[in-house]
Amino acid sequence: MKLKVKITGPKVHGVGYRPYLTELAMRLALRGFEVYNDDEEGQEVVIALVEGDEQRIAKFYNSAMKERPQLATVDNVKSEDFADDITPLWQFASINTASQMNTAIPLLLAVKDNTDATLEEIKAVRKTTDATLEEIKAVRKTTDATLEEIKAVRKNTDTIPQVLEEIKGMREDIQPGYGMHFRQVQSDVRAIKERLGMH
Repeated sequence: MKLKVKITGPKVHGVGYRPYLTELAMRLALRGFEVYNDDEEGQEVVIALVEGDEQRIAKFYNSAMKERPQLATVDNVKSEDFADDITPLWQFASINTASQMNTAIPLLLAVKDNTDATLEEIKAVRKTTDATLEEIKAVRKTTDATLEEIKAVRKNTDTIPQVLEEIKGMREDIQPGYGMHFRQVQSDVRAIKERLGMH
């Protein structure tokens, strides 16, 4: 049995439909298989030509109706009988593999270039991170030194109450002497005033 399966939709090209259908045909061990992209009335179309026993062809068509690549957008899946020759599956798979490799190689090279560029960016970020780490270490050393200075000032500050107590004690020692001197000065001033007659 031979069948032509036509899958139509806004996004059926460039989403892996041909490799997907090829893998399906291989799973079902179809005798003949071809798949290609086409356009009809402004719509994207994938056409699969399949050959095999009736049961396997029915399984292929039912799978094509229900399953699709993740990024595909399908409006319609139709089938019709097909009478012309169809390439043997093994031969088409070999040709298709070469075609897919030709498509994949530029993409893989672009990914490699992007990966190399990203690696350079990561190296630059690492250098910046290392420099920042050194700056943080320097700030930490300065902070540690400042902390030691604060501790030293605090020790000096802790002695202030003791010094105040010593000053108070000295004041108390000095005050009685000032009182006696002051009274002596007052007495001397009175005596001078009396001699001068100034009372």
